[in-house]
Amino acid sequence: MGKTWLPPMEKSLAMVAECEGKDLIIEAQKSGRGIILLAPHLGNWEIFGFYMCHGLDSTWLYQRPNLPALDRLITRTRSRSGIKMVPANRSGVSKILKSLKQGNIVGVLPDQVPPEGGGIFAPFYTEQALTMTLVSKLLQKTDAKVFCGFAKRLSKHKGYQIIVEAADKEIYSENIDESVAALNRTVEKSVNKAVEQYQWEYKRFRKRPDGEKFY
Repeated sequence: MGKTWLPPMEKSLAMVAECEGKDLIIEAQKSGRGIILLAPHLGNWEIFGFYMCHGLDSTWLYQRPNLPALDRLITRTRSRSGIKMVPANRSGVSKILKSLKQGNIVGVLPDQVPPEGGGIFAPFYTEQALTMTLVSKLLQKTDAKVFCGFAKRLSKHKGYQIIVEAADKEIYSENIDESVAALNRTVEKSVNKAVEQYQWEYKRFRKRPDGEKFY
């Protein structure tokens, strides 16, 4: 993260050696529809956000850290590429909804355990995982398009490959269970491209539908 945050933006962007799928975002933007960009904890998500949104109007949700100094560092460094950072609370959700209706890009980390009342259980690699309903609810209120991507680390000293794909079509289902399950399948599809680069140490299954411990 330090190597991503601290150098001049030009150096951070220069670490991207290849890009696959950004044309999908550009084409969707031409339609005037808002874009939800899913960025799971895979590869270097900091580089991914910088590269995809550099020079574009985008708003990203983030979990505000408890340390004020760290919060200032995160918001200042991520904002260098034009990204607007908003906290994952009611005020932040209101801002990203407004941004989507204006036809802009919204960034969401889809594989975090949501707060109480903010998710339902859905399969993630066959295990039940408490999964956010936010994306599904945003789609019910807008005509946004959903894409998922990440910055894959290449072999030593070769930088990153950006990979972007359209989300599973069932994510647009009005049935919340079907939509949320499709969200997880979308994340799985990206993870399968670089399994060893996923943040497996994050306790994705710490909340269980039966109350039993997973870890």
